Amino acid sequence: MDENRKKALAAALSQIDKQFGKGTVMCMGDTGTVRNIEAISTGSLGLDLALGIGGVPKGRVIEIYGPESSGKTTLTLHIIAESQKLGGTAAFVDAEHALDPVYAEKLGVNMKELLVSQPDTGEQALEVTDMLVRSGALDVVVVDSVAALTPKAEIEGEMGDSHMGLQARLMSQALRKLTGNINRSNCCVIFINQIRMKLGVMFGSPETTTGGNALKFYASVRLDIRRTGSIKKGDEVIGSETRVKVVKNKVAPPFRQAEFDILYGHGISREGEIIDIGVAEGFVEKSGAWYSYDGNRIGQGKDNVRNYLCENPAIAQAIEAKIRDKLLHRADGEPVVETPEPPAVSAPRSRARATPAPVADEPGLPAEDES
Repeated sequence: MDENRKKALAAALSQIDKQFGKGTVMCMGDTGTVRNIEAISTGSLGLDLALGIGGVPKGRVIEIYGPESSGKTTLTLHIIAESQKLGGTAAFVDAEHALDPVYAEKLGVNMKELLVSQPDTGEQALEVTDMLVRSGALDVVVVDSVAALTPKAEIEGEMGDSHMGLQARLMSQALRKLTGNINRSNCCVIFINQIRMKLGVMFGSPETTTGGNALKFYASVRLDIRRTGSIKKGDEVIGSETRVKVVKNKVAPPFRQAEFDILYGHGISREGEIIDIGVAEGFVEKSGAWYSYDGNRIGQGKDNVRNYLCENPAIAQAIEAKIRDKLLHRADGEPVVETPEPPAVSAPRSRARATPAPVADEPGLPAEDES
């Protein structure tokens, strides 16, 4: 750039700083301008690896959607628990009025320190969310769910009244206000969403999510969570096999997927993931039904090894640390990954490594007009 243009630019930047405050315009090459993306573990080693940075990013909007009873709330409660382990503060905006404190505590959530709001209207829920974010004191805010954010006009109206696009406009306005505050406060805001079906779709997926298109655009990460099977002990169903697809990811390569087990009453089986990924990466040796670590046999059969790792958390953490170090290792500029002590970061899924899923379009666009 020639001298005259440099002087003109310097004068413009000086005027901008005087009028709007220092730092309004930044040069990306300046020291301290670029902030590494911090992450909070999801509680699933496989999903952490699939996300590419060791968890969900802070300072961003996250959307988790899927069918009923697929594990959406369970996943968010694990994220809250991991955040609390790091000394963070979390809030749960329970628009569905369905939060189970007993179950949350079983997943490791400290209910005494969790902030909970059960708003009456969608406007109130989003206003509470915005005020919590602007406080700058929270690390995670979960909104459960977008479908339950009922506009005040709909609540005060009659049952059969038509309210075309009200919820979509509400979400669009709220996200315009929220996004900047979320980034400045470095808070992770997670929206849980539900699935709906579009009528008359002949080709492609008829599925869509509620609340219009705004959340699709503003979300840095979108996770599609599905229940793929049941885990049985004899005739008793003790859990569900779960698959999560990273449908959108602005902080790492998208379209990866992870699979893990959710055990009823216990949440995500982290030990099961450590076994599967450890075997796949060569940190755990498998010979027949026997599993070995560092030359020592640790059990026969996956269930016995899972129990062994539960009883010996130090060994589980050592294996997990090796997996994270290998699969999340980056060269210069590696993102900062927040992990509870002892070391814990995340990677592919529990049953297999996170591998790119077939590139597919995101679920069909919502029928509602965002406007």
